[in-house]
Amino acid sequence: MPRTARNTITLHDVAREAGVSLITASRALGNPSLVSAATIARVQRAVEATGYIPNLLAGGLKSRRSLMVAGIVPALSVAQFLPTVETLTEALAEAGYQLILGQTGYDPQREEAVLNALIGRQPDGIVVVGLVQSPPARERLQRLRIPVVETWDLSDRPVDMAVGFSHLKVGGAVAGYFLGKGWKRVGIASGDDRRAMLRREGFVATIGRDVPTAIVPAPSNLERGRRALADLLLQEPALEAVCCSSDQLGHGVLVEARARGLRVPDDLAIFGFGDADFAAHTVPSISTVHVDGPGIGQIAARLVIARCRGQTIDRPVVDVGFRLIERESTATPTAAPTSTAPSTVASSVTPASA
Repeated sequence: MPRTARNTITLHDVAREAGVSLITASRALGNPSLVSAATIARVQRAVEATGYIPNLLAGGLKSRRSLMVAGIVPALSVAQFLPTVETLTEALAEAGYQLILGQTGYDPQREEAVLNALIGRQPDGIVVVGLVQSPPARERLQRLRIPVVETWDLSDRPVDMAVGFSHLKVGGAVAGYFLGKGWKRVGIASGDDRRAMLRREGFVATIGRDVPTAIVPAPSNLERGRRALADLLLQEPALEAVCCSSDQLGHGVLVEARARGLRVPDDLAIFGFGDADFAAHTVPSISTVHVDGPGIGQIAARLVIARCRGQTIDRPVVDVGFRLIERESTATPTAAPTSTAPSTVASSVTPASA
């Protein structure tokens, strides 16, 4: 048969190509137990010949299930989110669901637009990196009763469910580590996103006074880390240690410090966040805050699948905790590790089992 444009090929074309009725073609694809193996094979050959792609949305209107979960991320370029997205994708696929992603660019207004666009595609559930910031979006999600899991943060009042940790406590734990080292002249290199600023708030509260801060646009990168250190050194030329809101910023601070002839950690100590895959392999390796990103993805998938299947969730809010990883960028110079293997520093939060 003559080929038509892919977006105009319908099940009628498949049935015509296979030489069967429309209802037989539909059964062969949607309920194969009702037709013979030979008929299924004919219809499958017709699908391949025509390039037919089933209209999953139309099917979803009948079954009220799309088998699709929407994922909302600030930016895919942020390394610490990738293990969560990868694990979430795999866990959903094992249960027969596909993940479709939208990026907000750390913009609350764009977040609302992305959510509205994805809701219009009738996902069975939604997983968000962070908390939904837009009040109208939160209200709409609760009104529609779509299963929602907010991740990488915690709230006493989530839209539906949450899997994450306290960013205030992260900041406080890092500040406590700095105090234990005896550093007085400290600074913060931070992205301007909400979670990074919460960590700054926790750090300052524990230190007990305001500290020099260089704020850069999120998402962070090496260039912005270099710029942040230049800014901090203008504010405090005798800077001893920098708390960075991401390992990407920490890497930039490290590069800028070495470009200025500063020895790390002898002249300047650096602490990151996120335990990105490169952090253990820079020279010197970067101390950081480890968060179980894959664990967050696994738990989020389990929660959203359970809710999609109508199951009751006993623990809608899961605190996965965090831990501090001391590496060469903050280790005592005379006792710096000889390898990149991290040593665990106890945090103020004990990881919770899900």
